[in-house]
This record gives sequence, C-alpha cells and structure tokens, in this order.
Amino acid sequence: MLTAHPFLSLGIILLTGFLFSLILRQIKLPSVTSYLILGIIIGPFVLDLVADGLLGISGLLSKLVLSLIAFSIGQNFSLQKFREIGKSVIVISLAECIVASICAGGFVYLLTGDTFISLAFAALAPATAPAAVVMVVRECRSRGKFTDTLLGIVAFDDIWGLIIFSLLLAVLRASNGFLAGLLDGSVEIMGALALGVLLGWIFTYFIKYAEHESEILIYTLGFIVLTAGVSIFLNFSVLLANMALSATVVNINNTDQRVFKVIRNLDPPFYLLFFVLAGASLELDLLTTLGLMGGIYMVGRLGGKIIGAWLSSFALGFPQQYGFFLGIGLAPQAGAALGMAMIVENSFPEAGSYVLSTIVATTVIYEIFGPVLTRLSIYKSGEMPEER
Repeated sequence: MLTAHPFLSLGIILLTGFLFSLILRQIKLPSVTSYLILGIIIGPFVLDLVADGLLGISGLLSKLVLSLIAFSIGQNFSLQKFREIGKSVIVISLAECIVASICAGGFVYLLTGDTFISLAFAALAPATAPAAVVMVVRECRSRGKFTDTLLGIVAFDDIWGLIIFSLLLAVLRASNGFLAGLLDGSVEIMGALALGVLLGWIFTYFIKYAEHESEILIYTLGFIVLTAGVSIFLNFSVLLANMALSATVVNINNTDQRVFKVIRNLDPPFYLLFFVLAGASLELDLLTTLGLMGGIYMVGRLGGKIIGAWLSSFALGFPQQYGFFLGIGLAPQAGAALGMAMIVENSFPEAGSYVLSTIVATTVIYEIFGPVLTRLSIYKSGEMPEER
C-alpha cells in the first residue's frame, strides 16, 4: 500500500490536517479536536492511512511537543505577571487540584469500596493536558486576565499534580516504605526545577552570540531538547524542567522576546502531527471498557475542578462565573495522566492494569471533547478578539 511509506503518509497528514481544520472551523470546533478526529479517521481503526513508521515515532514526537508546550507555558511565569495574577494562580490551581483529587477518589470509593483503586484515581485526577489548552488559547487569540490565569493554572497543575501523585503513590507503596516513595517524588520535582533553572542561566549567558533569527531558533530548540534529554536520563519531569528553563529565561532577560517568537513560528506543524498521531494511536475498542467506573471518574474529576476553581475564585473576590469557567477550561487530560497510570501499572500490575485501561478509555473522551470545553470557557470569558 502506497501510504505505508512514511513520507507519503506524512504529506497526507499535513495537508488533510490543514483542510480538516478549515472545514471543522466552520462549526466552531477547535483545531485540536479536528486533528484528533482526523487521526481517528485515518488511523488503523478506520482508513488505516498512517504508516507504522510514523506511529512508531509518536512517543518521541510527544516528548518534543510537550517540551515545546512547557517552554511556551513557562513564559507566563514572569515576575511582572505574577505581581498581577500570581497569588490567584497559586490558590486556584492548588484548590482545584485538591478538590478534583478528593472528588474523583471519593466517587470511585463510593462505587467500589476499594481504598487502593480510589487512591490511584485520586492521584491521577489533578493532571491537565497543557498541549490542548495552550493550542486552543493560541487559536482563539485570546488575551486578558482570564487567559493569563488559565495558562498559569495549567502550568501549576503539573506541579501540584506531580506532588499529589507522588504523595499518594508513596501511600500506596507504604509497605515498601512511605518515606522512600515520598523522597523519590520530591527528588523528581526539585531536580527538574533545579535543572531548568541551571540551564536557563546558561541559556541567557550565551544567547548574545545568536544574532540572526535562524541562529536563535537553532540555539533555543537545542536547549529545549537538551533539557528534555537530561530530564529523561535523570528520570526528572520533562514538563517541569522546560517550564523552569523558560521561566528563568523570561525573568533574566524579559525584554528579549525573540526566543519565544521563533518557537511559536516553529511549532504549528509539530502540534498538528502530535495530535493527529495521538488520534491515530487511540485504542477505540477500549471505549467498550469505559463503563460506570470511567464515567464516575470523569464526573468526579471535572466536577472537582469546577468546584475547587469556583470556591477559590469566590474567596479571592472574583465574579462568580470566573471560577466556573476556569474549571471548565481545565477539562482536557492526556499525556501526563497516561504516564502516571503507566507508573501505577508498573508498580502494581494486577490492580494497575485496570486503572490504566480506564484512564486510556477516558482519555479518548477528554481528548475529543476537552478542547471544546476549553474554547467555550474562553468564549464565555469575553477575551476572544471577536467578543471584545
């Protein structure tokens, strides 16, 4: 079959992705959802037009794209922005993560009565898919306090999510030593942040030697990939390390926006490939295993995020609808949750496989409908250009 050739398959993906997003844009679907639907259509479960060679690199591509996303999110951690929204971002993000964890775990416990399973789902609930949220924000071209807060919360979601996951995983591993599990999680988080800050200082020192845009692009991309590579080698969080890299750069040299501009110009085709291949890789037959457990988890997670964001926003003096729409905007969940679920499965094979299969099934739903909810939240905030 001709499409078995990776280059032909790649060309089909890029061009059909462009056309598909134009068509579905007419019914106000975000490009993320368009790409995922396209991936499902041309993937092995329907037309089977994606070469195996391309599916084989999806893991490598996902790490690159998540690194680019993390670098983009880190730009929002400038001290100037934190003076404006820093306190609210930290409070709202922590509140929605904790409440989402409690609600998801509590609902699962009421259904199953199983402490282990409920703690596992509680550990996975806080994670949000930064790639989907950031791409929807870019597509909407939204700017303002709500958008900045949403992006800041997404960034902190991975920090709080990793902390909560590490703590609850340590509880699940209590027979092997609670302190040992807690220490492993702390090392992963602090090590990633320290690595990003260190490489960020080095980055800003030598950036003066990159004068032309092409040189800045090569230099910046090199540091992003280097940060990801060192993180993977040391078992640190790729997301947190690249966020710390970007945050360090923007705070040391906040007048020079060239590094962020060249990356924004580079990443659209990578995003398209990432989401189309993600759609092609989704195991649709797992939707049959979703069942009541998956539904309860999804309701508990999203409901917890909405309640946590609403209560904390209300306490901070924001309008009542502000927190509600922030919670809605945090609906997408994908890579981080899947990675954590795989850790649970590796640590506890018998029960972990059940947790992983449920998370994979819910990911199919979240990946398709999550970006739609994020776009709705931005639309309701009034920060889309056409709404001003």
